[in-house]
Amino acid sequence: MDASFGGKYGDLSGASPVFPRINIKDSYKRLGISREASEEEIQAARNFLIEQYAGHKPSVDAIESAYDKILLESFRARRRPKINLKGKWRKVTDSRLIKAISSRFEAPSRNLIIKTATLFLVLGIWSFLNPTEEGPVYQVAISLMASIYFIYSRLKNRLRACLYGLGAFVGSWVLGSFLMASVLPPVIKGARSLEVTTSLISYVFLWIASTYLK
Repeated sequence: MDASFGGKYGDLSGASPVFPRINIKDSYKRLGISREASEEEIQAARNFLIEQYAGHKPSVDAIESAYDKILLESFRARRRPKINLKGKWRKVTDSRLIKAISSRFEAPSRNLIIKTATLFLVLGIWSFLNPTEEGPVYQVAISLMASIYFIYSRLKNRLRACLYGLGAFVGSWVLGSFLMASVLPPVIKGARSLEVTTSLISYVFLWIASTYLK
């Protein structure tokens, strides 16, 4: 094998130039190219170095090794599926449905966010710490009235406030019941654990409707 290699690259026993980057581990730096180099540039760099150091077998091996490694990395990169998260997110946000939904919300003042969050947090703690045989009936009723009040204070429209508040309440209660019955494991123990957990979920949606819906 050595004899055939010598016949191809010249006399290995003579004073042949040694590749100065023979011990550099980075394949791109070893060939003296950037990571953005094209396949033609990589091939040209490899051929040029092979021609320059053809009389020194270790140098040729180092050049070929770097070249093969770059080709392998390029092959793996082409086979690896590219996920353009920014493009997918932009496509989702630009859809008509998302735009229609986002157009129904607005950024409120910090004071309103703190006020509504505090109220619904208190209701959640009250429902969790003081469960009754009837369930959190009073807390849920207060949350519904509070939601309608906050929506009206922003929109100044009684009909829309009532519709938004009732819609958010019914939708959140149905969704919460479905999640607790079919998806989420029970997180609260007790005879009224389903009602309490569902009420906590409804408080979140009522808070969103009270604070952000327009």
